[in-house]
Amino acid sequence: MARKARPIELAKSISQKIAESMGFEHLETAFEKEPTGLYLRIYLDKEGGINLNDCEAFHRAVQPRLEKIEYDFLEVCSAGVDRPIKTERDAQKAVGHEVEIKLFKPVEGQKAFVGTFLKLEDDMYVIDTASGEMRFHKKDVALASRTVDLSLLEDDTSSEEETQTNE
Repeated sequence: MARKARPIELAKSISQKIAESMGFEHLETAFEKEPTGLYLRIYLDKEGGINLNDCEAFHRAVQPRLEKIEYDFLEVCSAGVDRPIKTERDAQKAVGHEVEIKLFKPVEGQKAFVGTFLKLEDDMYVIDTASGEMRFHKKDVALASRTVDLSLLEDDTSSEEETQTNE
């Protein structure tokens, strides 16, 4: 007798096939319980990044195929620039960018370190910090992700405000 697929396995299988057929990279399919209900979230990526039109097209393609699975809300998402660095592919995309490493337990009295991501090697995150190269075992890392510099947005906003004031 064949084993019946669990809902998450079925949702993942369906979303992976559709993502592949549309030229997207399937990153994750997850059920996430929130106060408003059960969300089925599908995270995608592609060269140059996923946009709103991509998410909408994927949603229209995948939703009818998920009708037999129970969930309250379906969300199709870009993983975002600050998504966790978990895989070799994530690591390759992060090389040369500023990252933050958050640890489960402190090292040298610190639980968070910021530096330039160098590589993921032998289950070690390697970053270049102001005090030199540091290595962290994957099992000790609660979260490794690229940082997002919002000051660039602030600069754009202040320039627009100055232009409007000067007119």
